[in-house]
Amino acid sequence: MAARHTHRSRSRPGGAGFLGGAIGLLGELLLTVGALLLLFLVWQLWWTDVIADREQAGIIAGLDDEWGSVDQERIAPAQDGPPPVPDTLGDTMTWGTMHVPAFDRDRFPLAEGVSLEEVLNVKGAGHYPETALPGEVGNFSVAGHRNTYGRVFEDIAALQSGDPVVIETADAFYVYEVTESLIVNPEDVEVIAPAPGEPGVEPTEQMMTLTACHPMYSARERYIVHAEFAYWTDREDGIPEALASEESTSGEGTSDGEEAAGATGAAAAATALTTATAREEEN
Repeated sequence: MAARHTHRSRSRPGGAGFLGGAIGLLGELLLTVGALLLLFLVWQLWWTDVIADREQAGIIAGLDDEWGSVDQERIAPAQDGPPPVPDTLGDTMTWGTMHVPAFDRDRFPLAEGVSLEEVLNVKGAGHYPETALPGEVGNFSVAGHRNTYGRVFEDIAALQSGDPVVIETADAFYVYEVTESLIVNPEDVEVIAPAPGEPGVEPTEQMMTLTACHPMYSARERYIVHAEFAYWTDREDGIPEALASEESTSGEGTSDGEEAAGATGAAAAATALTTATAREEEN
């Protein structure tokens, strides 16, 4: 009788090999995604600052060439008359600079408009076009980034009551002093109304408002700083006392902090804060 042979099925390694290959591919994909995310964070949190700082430094150098130098050792006296109204030069154009002694930077540009791509991401701070100009009766309002793209308002939460915020133009320095800080929702556009917090009310004071996203690395809310106009000085006379170091406070001139009279009627503040700063990328 012929021997009967039985054949036992043998497991093949194909299934395990496929699973192992899939796991390996998934791991490689995760590593690639992680590397891309890391590169994005480096670009967003570091490289955008490098590019913006370089751009802003060039803008300030150009303004200094155009305006001429200021005697940093001479303290300019506060002026009694109405402050000159600066020429904003048109949308997206840089027409001034800002000095905030409480900030960890000396100076940064101030341009017209709050466009991300053309102003806030490259030029520094931006003036809300429908708000008052420096020294005018009304609410001179400015937006800026707290993170990325030069982060000109990074230290906005460090401002305290009485801290100076100084605007420099071709002709003058305008000195404001902080009165309060608050946190609001993006839709609370009344903070940039001609009379801050009182939409529809005719303004009687010369005010300034700084706006930035809040909290850090988020656009969920807005950090608001209000300030009131204190005095202005002629740029040809030197720097205002608010920008003087302790070593130079013995220079010529004094600042009595007199409040200048209003220059013109209030400008309407129809620009919606949600349209301008709600889009601000504080990644």
